Amino acid sequence: MPESLLCGLIGTGIGKSLTPAMHEKEGAEQGLTYQYRIIDLDRRGLTVDDLPRLVATAADLGFRGLNITHPCKQRVIGCLDGLSDDAARLGAVNTVVFADGLAVGHNTDWSGFDRNFGRGLPKADLTDVVQLGAGGAGAAVAYAMARRGAARLTLVDADPVRAQQLKDSLSTMFPGVEIFSAGLDSLGRVLESATGLVHATPIGMVEHPGSAVPEGLLHPRMWVAEVVYRPAETELLSAAARVGCRTLSGTGMAVFQAADAFEIFTGRTADADRMIAHMSSLIALEDRATAGAPA
Repeated sequence: MPESLLCGLIGTGIGKSLTPAMHEKEGAEQGLTYQYRIIDLDRRGLTVDDLPRLVATAADLGFRGLNITHPCKQRVIGCLDGLSDDAARLGAVNTVVFADGLAVGHNTDWSGFDRNFGRGLPKADLTDVVQLGAGGAGAAVAYAMARRGAARLTLVDADPVRAQQLKDSLSTMFPGVEIFSAGLDSLGRVLESATGLVHATPIGMVEHPGSAVPEGLLHPRMWVAEVVYRPAETELLSAAARVGCRTLSGTGMAVFQAADAFEIFTGRTADADRMIAHMSSLIALEDRATAGAPA
């Protein structure tokens, strides 16, 4: 009889998440009876204060694990028995696994970005990297860039205090990396010498259209990596391609973080190429539906 497991996703505004479909499809491909449930706090009239009860209930009901998203990645830590090294360093958890009576938190956001970066931008120049966005996703991505060996990393955010706090945290962890923080008014100046740009703000998502970086600030000497994955081709990536930059979509990050979580939950290696193809087909279906064309 195939192995059976139950997992879920906790967060707000996650009704249209593609994560359940990705996990269940990969589980089926590997002969698992795999059910993945959405636990949307908004729809259930709940808040982050309900996390301890939700995590305990999931464990009692036999869930194998949970993925955790906004706004719960920090608050869930107080509900857990332990953390992986990376989750402890980042102070954020997006994956919880239940085993041997314990709930242990992991972070696959940073590893998802790192794997996507290595796959999509091999031999990228990391001499002078600028990252726009120092929030939750930004912390994981900056951690990945510093861990990957960026020589110089400049963190730019609309909230200079947040950028400074992330800079201070990463500088302690990576003393060999030159790390700086800056406000939005410095973006043009720091991009002049940049060899790469990482975009880690919500701008460019379907709900927040547009580009956080004026096209005039881009130049062909830099690569541009995106964290937003819906749409796969954001306005920033389109502008970067027109200028002649090497570009990287955020779709791969979404898939690789799910693939890493799948392995934590199941103990099996996910087929990332198969998952990327599945994700691409799901996004294409969404795009056609949005355009009013037959699916």
